[in-house]
Amino acid sequence: MRRSTRTLALAFAFITLSATYNTADACTNLIVTKGASTDGSVICTYNCDTFGYSGWLTHSAAGRHGKGELVAIRSFWHPAEIRGYVEQAEYTYNVVGYINEHQLCIVETTFGGREELVNPEGMLGYDNVIQLALQRCTTAREAIQTMGDLMDRYGYCDEGETFTVCDKDEAWIMELVGKGPGRKGAVWAAIRIPDGCISAHANLSRIRQIPFKDKENCLYSKDVVSFAREMGFFSGKDADFSFRDAYSPIDFLAVRQCDTRVWSFFRHHSDAAEMDRYLPYLDGKFDVCDHLPLWITPDSKLSIRDIMRDMRDHYEGTPLDMTADLSAGPWGMPVRPRAKTFESGGRKYFRERPISSPQAGFAMVSQLRGWLPDEVGGVMYFNCDDPDMIAYVPVYCCTDQVPDAFAEKNNLNGVFNEKGAFWFCNMVSNMVYPRYSALIGDLRKAQTELEDHYASEQEEVARAASEMTPGERISYLNGKTAEYTELMMQRWNRLWRELVVKYNDQPGGYDQRFYDAIVKATGDRYLIPE
Repeated sequence: MRRSTRTLALAFAFITLSATYNTADACTNLIVTKGASTDGSVICTYNCDTFGYSGWLTHSAAGRHGKGELVAIRSFWHPAEIRGYVEQAEYTYNVVGYINEHQLCIVETTFGGREELVNPEGMLGYDNVIQLALQRCTTAREAIQTMGDLMDRYGYCDEGETFTVCDKDEAWIMELVGKGPGRKGAVWAAIRIPDGCISAHANLSRIRQIPFKDKENCLYSKDVVSFAREMGFFSGKDADFSFRDAYSPIDFLAVRQCDTRVWSFFRHHSDAAEMDRYLPYLDGKFDVCDHLPLWITPDSKLSIRDIMRDMRDHYEGTPLDMTADLSAGPWGMPVRPRAKTFESGGRKYFRERPISSPQAGFAMVSQLRGWLPDEVGGVMYFNCDDPDMIAYVPVYCCTDQVPDAFAEKNNLNGVFNEKGAFWFCNMVSNMVYPRYSALIGDLRKAQTELEDHYASEQEEVARAASEMTPGERISYLNGKTAEYTELMMQRWNRLWRELVVKYNDQPGGYDQRFYDAIVKATGDRYLIPE
């Protein structure tokens, strides 16, 4: 069999962490079904959070392939190392980032799970599984089954993962873990989010009971329960089986730095008092409550702009508000420096971990619209860096030309490049962080200007594209993606210059709460005599 030089275009960096019970450094997915959105679109999000990772946008072209052609499987962190080869599909679809030309979108968060279930000899990492499915599938159901089949055939090498798998009609959560050294495949379960509901996951396993008899809304590997019994993780009736409890038992820190993000998203779109009933769970009182609901029905329908705001969340307006105490510093900073824990007086403390994180390599909000031609119906609002600090740029699912500002060559890790969106956005955000309350208004103004402009054009873009042939649409939407990206770079160039001039030598004062804290700590030391 001949081997193709074609390799997987990896759309993201993944986190290679020690295989412990749960990870809290990585990503967040928010999910809105079409019945819960204002316009009937399916919406899902992803922020790729990895400290020290520079983000970019990748592309895998559509193509027809010959019999016997193989795909080389590589790791993101070690691209020179080939893990093995996978048989190529007869035809592969255009993929830009995490969305393909048929409006199929797949994103993920890592939950880790039991360390003994990692199989380093497996061929496929979760990044490979996602990209292969995006290249080969047109619907969420097809993608879920394909992912399971690929792992059975070629083996799985990573930790436990939660995937969001969405198309223009349905939204699913799929969870999987490997089977340990020397055993191919993975055990997995996938549940469809009911239409009219919202869901989320953030580095903690979310699937508990599995509705095995509901074949329409539940898919799973045939050994998902029997393997847990074999390994001694479960010994009850099938109806009592919990995927999370068997394969990724919870602990306080994982819940506090992971499920809090889900809780905050739900709280912003439902009765706050009802969601606050789960605060004991977030505080580690598992005897009172030991889980969040997998989905909720929101109190009103959500727009794409609502979800962009949710991606910028730091628990504002909740009991966990990160700007509400002295840890926010003199300028009410809603983010915390690494690491996620610290010690004082011989005791260990934690830092809150919100949806929005400075460690994000990139963030995206995908909108899947079934009433439009696929080329324009699927749009991924994308940019590099912290979702709180960026303006989301429309990238259409048929795009086959990555704008220079999002290209890998201009966003290399550790190499500043003013042509790269990651480095330009970081230049602005790292100026704003330490003087957040003073500078954030200027960033919000630029952010809103751009996103308002993009939003104002989408109806006309959709109308114009709908009247074109598929080939014309691709050319037109490539142009719009490039135009929007360049507009963002120009505005951010102007923004950082404005910030340097306006805030040179730190004019203005601290947040009032910090002044009050100074007085509380120092008494009358700085009191002006009357």
